[in-house]
Formats: sequence, structure tokens, C-alpha cells
Amino acid sequence: MNVTNQQNVEEFTLLGLDTFPSLSVALFILLFLVYLLILLGNLLIMVTVHCEVRLHSAMYYFLSRLSLVDLCYASVTVPRMLVDFVSQKTTISLHACITQLFFLHFFAGTECILLTVMAYDRYVAICNPLRYSSIMNRTSCYLLEALCWAVSFFHSIIQIILTCQLKFCGPNAIDHFFCDIHPLSVLSCSDIFIIEIVFVANSGLISVLCFIVLLVSYMGIIRTVVNSKSAEGSGKAFSTCASHLTVVTLFFAPCVFIYLRPSVSYGADKMVSIFYTMLTPLLNPIIYTLRNKEVKTAIRSFLGKRLCWRN
Repeated sequence: MNVTNQQNVEEFTLLGLDTFPSLSVALFILLFLVYLLILLGNLLIMVTVHCEVRLHSAMYYFLSRLSLVDLCYASVTVPRMLVDFVSQKTTISLHACITQLFFLHFFAGTECILLTVMAYDRYVAICNPLRYSSIMNRTSCYLLEALCWAVSFFHSIIQIILTCQLKFCGPNAIDHFFCDIHPLSVLSCSDIFIIEIVFVANSGLISVLCFIVLLVSYMGIIRTVVNSKSAEGSGKAFSTCASHLTVVTLFFAPCVFIYLRPSVSYGADKMVSIFYTMLTPLLNPIIYTLRNKEVKTAIRSFLGKRLCWRN
């Protein structure tokens, strides 16, 4: 195929929203309610952690940052989908598509590394409680947060540089809800073998490194908890870790399924993508509030103060 003699595609059509045309109104309402809950739940955690002095520790600092990332992450895809439902126009320009892809991977990478940092924080708190305050001080929190943003930025920039090397000659129909690496790659008329290897290696490097740190952290936590003689302390540690492991599983499992394989279009990809773009940001506030007594108490106190102040 002589790619240079063909017109490059400048606009794509997103087909993911056309899967159930008869349910468009119901899906719009459902999606709007989900996004509203994501905004309210994550904003509530962010504001509560900021305002309640009892939550001014490294653990809750990172929890508030996780809520910020989840809120931004969902905002990359959901508002655009809502607009597409209302306007019945599901086209997106190439530049807008690449921009969406950048922020999608930027916030996904940030969440991936941030969850790993949170696991390390729990490791230090449980395995080195006497040194926890000195190790996880304010400066350390800021540096670890900066590391999350910086590494994710470089990860996303690499994805964008590689995507910009692709040529699109048609067709221009993306069988997905939003722009992402695999849906775009399968439409490319370029030779993507080398680019695909770098795609997988780039995503795989972050995933593998994060997995190793998570594994080491939880092995240390489990060993410490098993050897602990305090039943109350063990129960609290297991409760905290159970919440974190639930979040990690909900986020990592779909990402591994999607990104650590060649660019092949599977029908399940669209449904799996819902987990890490919408369900995870929705469930994270619920998981952390339901399994964390301190957060629940702080939220009740915060809301109580606001109601009393209004009265």
C-alpha cells in the first residue's frame, strides 16, 4: 500500500455509543448520574481531608490525591460521551483524539504509581511504626507525589510521540467509547510492529515496576501482621490493606488485560474499559469510606459542622 499517496484521516467516528441506540436516553441518564456521583464522592473526600485535622497524615494526603486523580480521570472521557449522547454527533478530530489519549494515559499512569506509593506508605506505617513520622513526613509526601506526576507525564508523552508516527488512511470508525492506543492502532495503515512493541514495553514497564513494589510491600505487611501479637492492630491493618487491595485489583486487572498485549480489537475491550475509567473512580470513595472508620467519622463531623454553620 502506498500510504504517501493517500489522504490522511483527520476525523474519527466513535462507534461505542451506537451499540445500543434504542437505550440512548437511559444510558445518558445513567452515565450522568454516575459522573455526578464520581464528582460528589471524590470532592467530598478531598474537602474532608483538607478541612479535618485528624486526617492530616500521609495516608489521607495520598487518599485525597487519589480522589483528585480519579475525578480528573473520569472527566477525560465521560463529559465527551455525555455531549455525544445529546448532540448525536460522535465524531472527534485527530488532534482532539490525541489530546484525549494523552490525558487518559497521564491520569491512568498517575493513579497506577500513586496506588503503589500508598502501598509503600502502609508498609512503612505497619512495619516501621516508630519511624513512620520521620520517613513519611510532609517533604516526602510532596516528593512522592511529584514523582507520580513526572513519571506519568513522560509515560504519556512517549505514547503520544508513538501515536503521532501512525498514518491513518481509512476507515475512520473507532469501535470504542473514546480514543485509546489499541482502537487507533488497528485503524493505522502504517507498519506498527516496532511501535506496538514500544507501546507494550512502555505500559509494561510501569505495570511491572508497580507490581514488584506492591508485592514487596504487601509481603512485608502480611509478615508483620502475622507476627503481631495485637489482635486489634492486626484487624485494623488487615482492614486497611483489604481496602487498598480491592482498589488495586479493580484498577490493575482491566489495565493489564487491555495494555499488555498486541493491538487486537476485542469486543470485551469496551466493557473492560468501563471498569478503569468509570467504575473505579466511582467505587474508590465508597470503598475507602465504608472500610475506614476514621474517614467515616471525619465526613460525619465535616458535614455536621457545615449543617450547624448554615443553621
